[in-house]
Amino acid sequence: MVYVVQFLYMKSIMENDAFDQIYHEHLLYYTLKTLQCLLNKHDLELFDAYLAPIHGGQMIGFVGHPGHHRKTERLLDLQEEEEGSGCNQIQAYRLFQERIIFMKEKNLNFLTKAKASGKKVFGMGAPVKGNTLLNYFNVGPDLIECLLEKNHLRRNLYSPGMHIPILMEDEVESKPDIYYVLAWNFKKEILANNKDLIDAGIQFYFPINPKISA
Repeated sequence: MVYVVQFLYMKSIMENDAFDQIYHEHLLYYTLKTLQCLLNKHDLELFDAYLAPIHGGQMIGFVGHPGHHRKTERLLDLQEEEEGSGCNQIQAYRLFQERIIFMKEKNLNFLTKAKASGKKVFGMGAPVKGNTLLNYFNVGPDLIECLLEKNHLRRNLYSPGMHIPILMEDEVESKPDIYYVLAWNFKKEILANNKDLIDAGIQFYFPINPKISA
């Protein structure tokens, strides 16, 4: 019997400063080491794993009973890399916190200056993780006029907490000066699909820049 697990990889979250991935639907955040601690309680172990690029980096792990499967070199390499990164130490989380505080200041400065210079800012996407970011940064409709979405189930709704109106991308004719991209996990696709807008001088601002391309 082999169990396959996919989980948000805490090491990737910290490397990407992707604090917005921490929200109510994601109850637990594992590293390979902490997952193995859980598996030990049930006489199970990881014998293989790889890092997938989706959403900034998710781990795919293969689990079985001890001794039934030889551990792969790629798992051993990932475990060694994880141990060397220090991501299982409390200091890594303290530094993570400091970077997020700095990121908040940087983003608020950017949006405030854009507003002061008369630039129009639209949010691109209204993902769940975007609300973590907007609420922590305290960014509301005074800085971002609206959030543009492709999902018609979100038409005429508002972002929880900050109450930014959500409009449909294909129903808004005007263009902003800046797209504030909350759906950063699709950075590669967004930049490729909007080359004409970029060439026209519209700025695409990514509050979070993943080190692993989506």
